[in-house]
Parts: sequence; C-alpha cells; structure tokens
Amino acid sequence: MMPPVAILAGGFATRLRPITETIPKAMIDIAGRPFISYQMELLKRKGIERVVLCTGYLGKQIQDFLKDGSPFGITVTYSFDGDKLLGTGGALRKALPLLGDTFWVMYGDSYLDVDLKPILDYYTSHDEKGLMTVLRNDNHWDRSNVVYNHGRIIRYDKQNITPDMHYIDYGLALLKKEAFDDFLEKEVFDLAELYGNLVVKGEMLGYEVTKRFYEIGSHKGLEETRKHLAMLNEDSN
Repeated sequence: MMPPVAILAGGFATRLRPITETIPKAMIDIAGRPFISYQMELLKRKGIERVVLCTGYLGKQIQDFLKDGSPFGITVTYSFDGDKLLGTGGALRKALPLLGDTFWVMYGDSYLDVDLKPILDYYTSHDEKGLMTVLRNDNHWDRSNVVYNHGRIIRYDKQNITPDMHYIDYGLALLKKEAFDDFLEKEVFDLAELYGNLVVKGEMLGYEVTKRFYEIGSHKGLEETRKHLAMLNEDSN
C-alpha cells in the first residue's frame, strides 16, 4: 500500500499575479478545470489512495472544489496553516498527525509523471529518514541545486549554487516523521531547511528520475504545463 501524499499548497504565489490575486495557485484554470484536478487524477493512476492538503492562502477554495476527494477516488483531508503562513516546513510539521510514519511530499504546483513504486521500494530497502528525487538538470529547467552521487545527496543548497551541482530537487520526496525531530519546537520554517539538515547528517537518500517536471509556479512554467496537458488530453481522445 502506498504511503499518503502531503501536497504543499499554501503559498501566496506572488510570481503569478494578477492571476492569483483571487484564487490559489492550485485552482488555476487549465483547459477548463483547476490544475489540482490533474494532480489528483495523476496520483490516483500512480496508486495513491490518500492525500493531505497543506493549505494556507485562499485554501478554502481548494477544499470547496476537492471536498473529501471522492470524485477522484482519493481520500482527501486538510491541514490549514491558520492565521499566519507557516512556510513549507512548518505546514508539513503541523500536518504530521494526519500523515502517519512515512509519507510522500510534493508541491501543489507540480505535475510529476513518474512511477512511484520503484522509488518507494528503494526507500524501504534502506533505513534513512528521507529520500529526495533528483533530475539531471545542468541549469536547464531551473538552477541546479544538488550534488548527487550513486544514491546519496552529497550537498543541497538553493541559495549557494556551485559548479558541481548538476542535479535539481525534483519536487518529490519521501519522509519519515522522525525527519522532523530537530524541528518540533519550530513553528515557521522552509522545507529546504529540513532537507539541508538531513543531508548534513547523512540521512537523505537520493533517487534519480529522468522524466522532466512540469510546474505552474511561473508564467513560463504555466504555459509549458498547459501545452503539455493539452497534448496529453489529445492523445487520450
């Protein structure tokens, strides 16, 4: 059975203004329906049965659309940041009681069409607190931020980019709840801080994927994703 997926969908999405002045990023229209519906369908095809939405900015709109997930054949529950945004790490820490011992993590603006089972099998064959999927990127899709070598994340840093960083964080991870042990007293923090802590302690596995990611976090990414999903829709008809 697949672990649940935590989807981080709470940010202000300022890069997409004015589109996101009245709707959250996950609700952006793609060919007549919200982007989050494509994510749900993809996760269902990949064997996911349960999703926890970590929401903040205008998150009620996502809940009103997805409801309990039954239209997509997935059980959906919600963890709301509350009066202030908690950051990606803080939002995930707050959702831990809903997630269990092991869970996937992805972002509400990503379309990641990869096979989950081999990743999970690799993770469960080891005994680390986290696994980060990476893509050989060489600064092509975005700035590379990972040094990866033979199943290990050697270095991860989104701010201090070095020439030996040929890989990028793909936006899909597996975590055990124990990965948050050093952050249980911290309310607001970024997930990158937690990842960096795991890497420094040698507790973060790496798994290389080869299929490019699509994202709607920028206007350029949004247009690329719209074209990709339109092509998929044509192929399925």
